[in-house]
Amino acid sequence: MDHTAEVLGGAKDNATERLRQEGLWQGRFEALLEGLDGPGRERAAAELRELLAFVVASAGDVADSTGKAVAHQGGSAVTGVQRKGDQAGPATAVNTGDAEATGSGSSAVSGVVNE
Repeated sequence: MDHTAEVLGGAKDNATERLRQEGLWQGRFEALLEGLDGPGRERAAAELRELLAFVVASAGDVADSTGKAVAHQGGSAVTGVQRKGDQAGPATAVNTGDAEATGSGSSAVSGVVNE
């Protein structure tokens, strides 16, 4: 994993390298799972589900380089991240577009909205 992080950190074409690394890791996981017996496979699957839940909760929501949000006549618009309830993880909005609201009761937000 350290090697993958190092490669991705220094890659000029990060998207292409990320796809390559994803393929490598997919092959590693497939080989590992194929080599396990039934109970070992179930235990590994449970641990992978737990890891996935952790990653999803840690990554949160990200909006980057969004467009313009426009709301008219009592409407609402968000250019960025709109969260409802108790979503876990951080929310990040960078380079979000302009937000414009016209008319009574209209709202527009550029960034992060927690409802």
